[in-house]
Amino acid sequence: MMTNHSEDKEKLALPVGVALDRFIKRNEDAFPFATGELSQLLRDIALAAKIVNREVNRAGLAGVTGLFGAENGHGEQQQNLDVIAHVRFLRALRNGGEVAAVVSEEEDDVLFTGNEAAKYVVAIDPLDGSSNIDVNVSIGTIFSVYRRVTPQGTPPTVEDFMQGGTHQVAAGYVLYGTSTMLVYTTGRGVYGFTYDAGLGEFFLSHPGMVTPANGAIYSCNEGNFNDFPLRVRGYIEACRTRGYAARYIGSLVGDFHRNLLKGGVYLYPSTAKAPNGKLRLLYECYPLAFLIEQAGGRATDGERRILELPLNKLHQRTPLCIGSAAMVDEVTAAMQGDRKPERMEAGGKEEGRLEETVSEVLVASASV
Repeated sequence: MMTNHSEDKEKLALPVGVALDRFIKRNEDAFPFATGELSQLLRDIALAAKIVNREVNRAGLAGVTGLFGAENGHGEQQQNLDVIAHVRFLRALRNGGEVAAVVSEEEDDVLFTGNEAAKYVVAIDPLDGSSNIDVNVSIGTIFSVYRRVTPQGTPPTVEDFMQGGTHQVAAGYVLYGTSTMLVYTTGRGVYGFTYDAGLGEFFLSHPGMVTPANGAIYSCNEGNFNDFPLRVRGYIEACRTRGYAARYIGSLVGDFHRNLLKGGVYLYPSTAKAPNGKLRLLYECYPLAFLIEQAGGRATDGERRILELPLNKLHQRTPLCIGSAAMVDEVTAAMQGDRKPERMEAGGKEEGRLEETVSEVLVASASV
């Protein structure tokens, strides 16, 4: 009897998936101004993420946990890994040649790369949730990419970063946890890649990510409950009554990623101590709002859409409500005083379905 040796051979070496580099390359045609620079920029971010992942994984053995011994411009104590991540990403973006300037949480002012011919600028939180470093809890990187408004070939200025969230051309995050993931969007869906340390590559693991339209998880620092606005406290009480699960680890990327996958809402409202909110609009809230909207969710400051908030200074803070559309809509309505939180079925099963994108079509043909 004849056997199909070709099929047997295929079973012995199953495809490992679509590598990030190949995925980015094959999706260049999806950009109206694609000439390769944005693709190279995303590769540079992925390279820095691999290096930071290595640094995070060996931090305890290398003795680089703990405080750096200085404060950043916001009065926050810098961790050693905060500084390491900042240096790694800045170096990768400078050496890659596609970024003219960078704004980082770790520096007060715009950082010039010397690449005045480059057409992009990047805003970045190099290591979010760094207070969790010493206790081995998930941490992450958040980034946002803009096309310059100043002419190429001239020095970039702060105005290149003041365009507002709707002008982002790409945004994403890297999660350093039980596995390391890079999740990003260029305005055509959300895609997640998991790092294979053995091969040194990110592989597509979550194509066309869509967040559930509703959920049964709420994430906030309940230690601040008594300082929250009255209507936010009312919403949290309603969540408790419904039997929703409270999940909060103090790492924005970690909490956001869980709720993106499972459905839920993340809340960081204004408090007596931080009346303007705590999170930074430019390099935390704008990029995550871009991602969640691309995945079918919502992001507001309790009243207004995050992406439409005007940016008046680089390190501006804002309250944030982000996650499943139905939950964010309810919080926003409660904050505006339109209605009190009503009882909803916990963990609604309805999920939004985004239109299939060009990138999804390419997934099957790009595996190696």
